[in-house]
Amino acid sequence: MSAIDLSSTGLTVTEVYRNLSPSTLYEHAIRYEKDASIAENGALVAYSGAKTGRSPKDKRVVKDPASENDIWWGPVNIPLDHPTYLINRQRAIDYLNTRERLYCFDGFAGWDPKYRIKVRVICSRPYHALFMHTMLIRPSRDELASFGEPDLVIYNAGAFPANRLTTGMGSTTSIDLSLEDRELVILGTEYAGEMKKGVFTVANYFAPRRGVLSMHCSATADKETGVSSLLFGLSGTGKTTLSADPKRHLIGDDEHCWSDDGIFNIEGGCYAKAINLAPESEPDIFQALRFGAVLENVVLDEDHDVDYTDTSITQNTRGAYPIEFIQNARIPCVAGHPTDVIFLTCDAFGVLPPVSALSPAHAMYHFISGYTAKVAGTEMGVTEPQATFSPCFGGPFLAWHPSKYAELLADKMRKHNARVWLVNTGWGGGGHGVGKRISLKNTRAIIDAIHDGSLAKAKTERDPVFGFDIVTEVPGVPSEILRPRDAWADKAAYDATAKKLAGLFVKNFQTYAPGASAEVKAAGPIP
Repeated sequence: MSAIDLSSTGLTVTEVYRNLSPSTLYEHAIRYEKDASIAENGALVAYSGAKTGRSPKDKRVVKDPASENDIWWGPVNIPLDHPTYLINRQRAIDYLNTRERLYCFDGFAGWDPKYRIKVRVICSRPYHALFMHTMLIRPSRDELASFGEPDLVIYNAGAFPANRLTTGMGSTTSIDLSLEDRELVILGTEYAGEMKKGVFTVANYFAPRRGVLSMHCSATADKETGVSSLLFGLSGTGKTTLSADPKRHLIGDDEHCWSDDGIFNIEGGCYAKAINLAPESEPDIFQALRFGAVLENVVLDEDHDVDYTDTSITQNTRGAYPIEFIQNARIPCVAGHPTDVIFLTCDAFGVLPPVSALSPAHAMYHFISGYTAKVAGTEMGVTEPQATFSPCFGGPFLAWHPSKYAELLADKMRKHNARVWLVNTGWGGGGHGVGKRISLKNTRAIIDAIHDGSLAKAKTERDPVFGFDIVTEVPGVPSEILRPRDAWADKAAYDATAKKLAGLFVKNFQTYAPGASAEVKAAGPIP
């Protein structure tokens, strides 16, 4: 721990602990937090209170002259005027000044020193300090001594509500980002993930300004050659599972940047879902949840063993741990330019091929679309898949219009000869309830064939509806499942379902069409 003077921020608390060790933060959490405890596996167990997930409708971005014309305004980035922001900031400072002690953590976002952001977190809960100690890149003693002024300050006053009568407030929760002041103010939510995603939103703003593509994806690299690849995918597509590959190093599980020098992880840790976690299915994550990790909103039995199946507090139970707790992690978390970019989708309609090759224009179209499908609950015996679209596979965290990121992706693809693949981890031979889920074994064989370069030489056929190239031969994968129409017994039903999904793509893309090029618009499906 080192001393720090925060008086310039308006904070007057004299007992400020800077960059405490995990063991000391454990002591403080057990001593000062009502519900904190230590699980049998050694992780610190903490609870976030009423909010157990992100509050996207309560996120605000301050309108300022320097960034006003850059931001993608709308439901993702709801504008807030600067005077109102200052009211909320003062409310947070006033609350923090009532605390007996505060915690400060100074760390970095971005493993490449050329692009890293210096982040300072100021909070009143040891749980939040340990969480950000885990999720940011931890500085060495020398780096901490020469840290200087931060590029971003997070004021976490989440235990204190926003005033819902304040202009622009939708509830007693408010997460306010001021790019001009380089500050994030949190009121009315103690969910730790708000800090992580706040840092990501800041990276998503500043990286593209420097010609760097920030991405919501996982990244791995071949252990022998060091060649990297990227895996994009929304929740439930298999991103975490497919990133755990014994033949490859993990660069990171969630947030990365692609610069002119290669790729790098933004984070120093991982924030994994803990629901139904088991050593058989996720051995890497299971063993990483030990001393130094944080378990959030989980249920313990009388012996303090974690019951990962118990969702009585929330479905969104989480575990945060330093990336070096993963045995296959590559430290520092950097790699060369990726040869392959993989978009994962779980298509519950059963019409997308298990794997298809995308041209730069198709890659931009599908990147902007960010498609997957969820299986709705059964109602009167009918199960209807529900299409979900999230631009750039990370819509809630974008700062610029999605086309900005898509253009950067296409530019880097062309410059570094990266191939882009759309991999369906969902259904084939029919939609959900009729067809079969594409097996993990077959999906792994497809990913392996992408990584070893054999898929780049495979035969392809043009899909008449979606326009991309269906890969028709993959070593170890039955050829009859690779052409989706052939896998359906009822061809007319396939044609109708394919047109239906194509129509959903077209309807969704209308939102982004004004900012897209003619080439990208032409890459859409024909309903």
